[in-house]
Amino acid sequence: MKKLEEYVKAIPDFPEPGVIFRDVTSVLQDADGLQLAIDTMQDLVKDLEYDVVVGAESRGFIFGTPIAYNNHKPFILIRKKGRLPRETASIDYDLEYGKATIEMHKDSIQPGQKVLVVDDLIATGGTTEAMIKLIESLGGVVVGVVVLMELAGLKGRDRIAGYRLDSAIIYEGK
Repeated sequence: MKKLEEYVKAIPDFPEPGVIFRDVTSVLQDADGLQLAIDTMQDLVKDLEYDVVVGAESRGFIFGTPIAYNNHKPFILIRKKGRLPRETASIDYDLEYGKATIEMHKDSIQPGQKVLVVDDLIATGGTTEAMIKLIESLGGVVVGVVVLMELAGLKGRDRIAGYRLDSAIIYEGK
């Protein structure tokens, strides 16, 4: 059986020269790769106790939903601003080239609920940090973050120091 890393295609010089883009779609397009990704991520957090799984639009949905389903937990959406129909809580945060706002329904997290955050990637950690702050603003307790890929050279792990982070694949560079 192939290792998980073998399902990830590396695209040199995308989106700009010198960058190696790690393409998650190549994992999703292969049934064995997708199953291995979900199983690996789920196995990394099998010792965690959590009440809900939270994932950010859109690839957090892809990996978070099956983990929630397999463990009979609810799945909570974090979306870009203006995409949720009920009353929301939001947070603004900085991106590499601008700003963004993410939102959750205000009633999606109950005070004291233990939350597992799932996403495809942690790079600089800005989005992950914003998700954690948003969850905590609603009274949730983030017990762990699990991602498919970590770009260790961008130091996202440092940005969320104090929170457990598990990564299925760690790339040392950027």
